[in-house]
Amino acid sequence: MSTLTEPVEVASGYRAGHTLPLRVELIRQLKRRRTLVMGAILAVLPFVLLIAFAIGGDPSGRDGRVTLMDTATASGANFAAVNLFVSAGFLLVVPVALFCGDTVASEAGWSSLRYLLAAPVPRARLLWSKLVVGLGTSLAAMVLLPLVALVVGTAAYGWGPLQIPTGGALATGTAAQRLAVVVAYIFVSQLVTAGLAFWLSTRTDAPLGAVGGAVGLTIVGNVLDAVTALGHWRDFLPAHWQFAWADAVQPHPEWSGMIQGTAVSVTYALVLFALAFRGFARKDIVS
Repeated sequence: MSTLTEPVEVASGYRAGHTLPLRVELIRQLKRRRTLVMGAILAVLPFVLLIAFAIGGDPSGRDGRVTLMDTATASGANFAAVNLFVSAGFLLVVPVALFCGDTVASEAGWSSLRYLLAAPVPRARLLWSKLVVGLGTSLAAMVLLPLVALVVGTAAYGWGPLQIPTGGALATGTAAQRLAVVVAYIFVSQLVTAGLAFWLSTRTDAPLGAVGGAVGLTIVGNVLDAVTALGHWRDFLPAHWQFAWADAVQPHPEWSGMIQGTAVSVTYALVLFALAFRGFARKDIVS
């Protein structure tokens, strides 16, 4: 007579850690049309800016002030930095929300989620595979933009040092290292959006709701950061530190802002990822 304490029999050769391999999930996501479209948009942006500068002429400072945008045509490194500057606030939010918010919700919307879990793929394993692939494709999107911009900018304006608006320049080798740091920080700062999108993806069967909700909440954070009346409370908003990477492209970089921004972003992200795993473990996927 069986009892509740008897061990559950497992099929021979079954290993939970080998279900839904990352390679399989990555190939599935890379083949999707939305991935290809998003990659094309990011790859085209540098060409759009190049045409804009060609039509409008070289940028120049206003009222004697020189900004990073005004140095866009100084070198390929400057052009890449400007591409990051104009896209970090919103454009790069979209692929993160899309790749992290469309994964679980799309499977639920297609009614394939229950079949994946019946394979059987453990719920934690399914979420882990989708989260890793979502973050990986998000990072690839952020690397793609400056990489294409660097190639396009170098072809158009030449390979040279990164001209700093406040004066001075960074040697090409140093500039490449600093741009890598900038990309890494932008990715970390977007972990909050990734966490929001992923958590919402486990709560809804509508991918658009998860993606749109994450983008919308990110915009709300940006709006709140613009309310100066909040004072020091803005320090707890991830949006408050999203452009702290500008301190890395200085002759003497300042890291305090990036460190604080990283701490805030990672803290929010870990909480949201934990909520996603906890909620999905109890979710009824049949109804």
